[in-house]
Amino acid sequence: MNSINRCYKDRGKKGYDLTERFFTLFRSQFPNIPISGPERAGKDILMSSIFRDYPRPNRPVDFVIHSADRSEVLAIGLARYDSDRGGAQEDDRTGGYKSCADEILSYAREHGLKTKLIFINDGPGLLLGSMWDDYAFLESSWPGKILVLTLRMVPVRLTSDWLYS
Repeated sequence: MNSINRCYKDRGKKGYDLTERFFTLFRSQFPNIPISGPERAGKDILMSSIFRDYPRPNRPVDFVIHSADRSEVLAIGLARYDSDRGGAQEDDRTGGYKSCADEILSYAREHGLKTKLIFINDGPGLLLGSMWDDYAFLESSWPGKILVLTLRMVPVRLTSDWLYS
């Protein structure tokens, strides 16, 4: 098998590993808080399935965290593995995240929801250029409403206090 076919065959595998590991970490840390979404490969969750009147019903997200009694959506999340990004690709990712954050959090504010956003990112691409600085800026753009995490950060930074605040 040539390297192009091998690359295509493995495409997405690290991202699927990332989401599977996040779900495992989350469930061990918060056994009583429900999380849903594709744990590996699978169809994204559409915002219309979370909020019936969401203005962009086809907006895809990777996971949803509900309150223990399922009465509230505590957080909506996206997970991406950045294997080797930089330049315009780097700007596309963080720019897309900013647009997504503004859209979802504006909706939550307009409807009096506590819903927050979690961006799970991992991989060596985070070390390129200004990508991590862009993520830090994104997190500070909605104080207390956005967490940008790597898998190593989950046990320390993601708390039930933050989720329920």
